[in-house]
Amino acid sequence: MLSCHYIQKGCLFTRPLDHLPTDSLLSLLKTGLSRTLSLFPPLAGRLTTDSAGYVYVTSNDAGADFLHANATHIHVRDVLSPAHVPDSVKDFFAFNGAVSYDGHFRPVLAVQVTELADGVFVGCSVNHAITDGTSFWNFFNAFAESCRGGVRRVSPRPDFRRDSVLISQAVLRFPDGSPRVTFALDAPLRERIFSFSRESIQKLKSRVNIKSIDSSIENESIDLIELMGKRSNDSLKGNFGILTKTTEISSFQSLCALLWRAVTRARKFPAHKTTTFRMAVNCRHRLEPELDPYYFGNAIQSVPTYAAAGEVTCRDLRWCAEQLNKNVVAHDDKTVRRVVEDWERDPRCFPLGNFDGAMITMGSSPRFPMYDNNFGWGRPVAVRSGQANKFDGKISAFPGREGGGSVDLEVVLAPETMVGLELDSEFMQYVSGFVR
Repeated sequence: MLSCHYIQKGCLFTRPLDHLPTDSLLSLLKTGLSRTLSLFPPLAGRLTTDSAGYVYVTSNDAGADFLHANATHIHVRDVLSPAHVPDSVKDFFAFNGAVSYDGHFRPVLAVQVTELADGVFVGCSVNHAITDGTSFWNFFNAFAESCRGGVRRVSPRPDFRRDSVLISQAVLRFPDGSPRVTFALDAPLRERIFSFSRESIQKLKSRVNIKSIDSSIENESIDLIELMGKRSNDSLKGNFGILTKTTEISSFQSLCALLWRAVTRARKFPAHKTTTFRMAVNCRHRLEPELDPYYFGNAIQSVPTYAAAGEVTCRDLRWCAEQLNKNVVAHDDKTVRRVVEDWERDPRCFPLGNFDGAMITMGSSPRFPMYDNNFGWGRPVAVRSGQANKFDGKISAFPGREGGGSVDLEVVLAPETMVGLELDSEFMQYVSGFVR
């Protein structure tokens, strides 16, 4: 991922107590960051390429950046209220436009604290060749915990062992100079947060996990589907065919299938056009033996699922979810190792983007503990990302703030596709706050 932008994620907080002046706030955060870096020394280091061309991290204590920005003309409501994410959020992060290879000559981590009129945004930009989402949020939460109680309280500690198949001796060369991103930076885009409540997700999952001989059940009310979902361990006979319990599809895979169908409809492809849904998966628990859950590094791979546009839009939602499910389930230890072997035969940067106009790339995860951080003045009110690695079809999944299985999707699409998605009744009926 040396050609990918830095990860840019951060949390929005309401203003700390009035008795905590700016200088004290910044001192608290700076001291907490210093303590946390003592537990995450690679984040204070730099990338190095040795004489053989091998790229690695030098933990040389060169330091991370800590920046303070003033945006007191912006209120918390300005970030939360608009249907579409405002451009001002991009300014809450450092290293805009930087790719991971730049970690050779700039910090691999930058923390920017942006003061708002009635809030604070703590944004982190971290080298994506060094960390993935799991490592990022482990660091971010340790940073918050350190600010509350000191370094001794921080847990769990990151695992730095380097004895897995993911640590390759293959050499990645750049004959044309340093790598650049593999997607257009000037393409017009729209970005929106779609929220899905726990109840809405449960309805969707119930719908997907009912298999019917009579496909007309797809057109029946969600209340009937919910009723049948509660009785899915039994065979049900009636006007809607025979319902039986089959392979259970997860809530998140159900949501991905819903999005896949809606975006494909909005893009208005001919039936024969091949569409791709890519999902980033965590390899830590897929390897045998498993890596430590807090293994520090980049331990993700991309799982693609392919289907013709006509199948995605004309088959039922269950079918789409099954295609995603079987590929994710099949990504086991052997598959992880095969992907590594394939890469070692032809080392290259990861091609991030939407190259044929028919791709969706799902990143991040609603399982990440994004709201489990408290710097000393309460939980975040929202999670947002910067402009890094955004292109038509880039989706990021966040947990909803209310927890309990709620999900927020950060959706980036071409303007005309976003309009189509917002008009898609099948998709929007599950979005919180949408009235049919």
